[in-house]
Order: sequence, then structure tokens, then C-alpha cells
Amino acid sequence: MIHRKIVITIPAYNEEKTIGRIVKEIAETLKSKYEYRILVVDDGSSDSTADVAKRAGAVVFSHPKNYGLAEVFRTEIQQCLQMGADVIVHIDADGQYRVQEIPKLLKEIERGYDLVLGSRFKGTIESMPVVKRIGNRAFSRVISNIVGARITDAQTGFRAFTREVGEQVKLISTHTYTQEQIIRSFKQKFRVKEVPVYFARRKDKSRLMRNPFEYALKAWINIFRIYRDYEPLKFFGAFGTFFMLIALILAGRLLWSFFTTGLVGHIPTMMLTVLLVTVGVLIWLFGFLADMMRK
Repeated sequence: MIHRKIVITIPAYNEEKTIGRIVKEIAETLKSKYEYRILVVDDGSSDSTADVAKRAGAVVFSHPKNYGLAEVFRTEIQQCLQMGADVIVHIDADGQYRVQEIPKLLKEIERGYDLVLGSRFKGTIESMPVVKRIGNRAFSRVISNIVGARITDAQTGFRAFTREVGEQVKLISTHTYTQEQIIRSFKQKFRVKEVPVYFARRKDKSRLMRNPFEYALKAWINIFRIYRDYEPLKFFGAFGTFFMLIALILAGRLLWSFFTTGLVGHIPTMMLTVLLVTVGVLIWLFGFLADMMRK
């Protein structure tokens, strides 16, 4: 048994059909084993999510309007810290993660880990759209490269972390907050571990992925943002190198023309080559500057 105060926090937006059951299942799973409270952050729901959660026994904090998942996550952490949480467990309201596996995450916290991630890809996935599966794996590969450790599920909505992580890992992103917490936790020398979890088929339509192409576009945009923010040298270096390679090809053509015909000529090509070299160097310099400011 963990002799620390645990707050189970659930973000919810129009989840009146599932939130009551989730809250009751959490209470059934944790009763007589842990000192806990359940917090539901209602993100401006237009249905009875808040009332159902309260009747089920949860503490409810409601946003006046729908702010989105990143802002909800920040609110969760703020409210949990105010409630005196020593350990915070974040789980989604749609019932796809099994609340019965919460003790599995808490066990790793008890062993000394600071951030424990419930990995769907290490566990069992009943159903996940192909586009989302590919996007999640791409995100995880990017995060693994950045932190220098293998992360299989950087997008997981099932995680537990200590009060110290909640206080010290400051989240500023409005798009990649789940990955940001992992990256910053590694950078700040917190101990991070993944455990396999079960991921069930969603019974109703997802509100997070209306269109697979829209999801794919947003996923790749967010991957670029992650590299820009956390690996600026690699990000800008790649673009700078691209321009320099084009300049090198053009310069090669000019030299070939000079050696084979003896003519300098091709003034527009020469100007374009000089411009591309200049742009490439400037992008490289910007990358160095951004990397210095990041550190």
C-alpha cells in the first residue's frame, strides 16, 4: 500500500454516458487499499457530465467553455496539487483504459519511478485506426530519439506521476503536452518507466479524430513542432542542408559548363546559387542560436 495521497484525475468533455461508471469503478478498485480522491475536470461540457460525475462521488472542476486537452491537463495538475496530491494518476473518461490497472502504475511509483506511462503498444490493443496507429508510432519514435531512451507510447492517456513531476515539469505546449511531459521529465532527470496496459475498443465515435487525414496532418505538424522546440539544431540543420545541397548541384552544373565550354555565363543560375548558399547558412546559424537559447 502506498501511504501517500493519490488523486485520480479524469478529463471529460460530454462524457455523461461513461463518466459515472468510470468513477465508480475507480472507487471499487482503490477502496481500502489507497488514500485517494477522484477529480473530474469538465471541459465545458454541454451535457450532464459534471452532474453525473458528482453523483458518482468525484470532485468536479468545470471550465466555463471548451479549452481543449492541453489546458485541461494543466488544470488537472494545478487542482491535484491544491488537493495535496502526492501521486497523480491521469486516465481518460471514455473507458478504453482499464481502471483495474491503476494499481499497476502505482506499484512502479512505489518502486521509485517518477513518471509511469501505460503503454498500449507493450500491452493489448483491441482496436485502433491504422492512421492513428502509424501516427502514434511516429510520435514515439521521435520522442525516443530526443530523450535517448525507447518510448513505445508517447501519446498514452494513462499515466501516473509524482507531486515533484507535477510541480517541476512545466508544460507550455498547446499541441504536444503529453510528449512535452515525457521530454521534460527526462531532461530534468526524473525516472520514467512504461508498463503494458490494455486498450479497449471505443464504443462510440471518437471526438478527437473526426477525419483520419486531418489527424495525420495534425500529427505530422506536431512532430515538426517537437523537433523545432526540443532539437532545433537538427530541425533547422536539415532545412539548411537542403538549401545547401540544391546550391551544390547548381554550382556543379556551372563548373561543368565552365570546364567543358570555357564559358562562365548563366548569370541567373549563379545568382540563385549564391542566394541558396546564403539562405542555407542563415538557417544553420538560426539553428545554432535557437539551440543556445534552449540550453
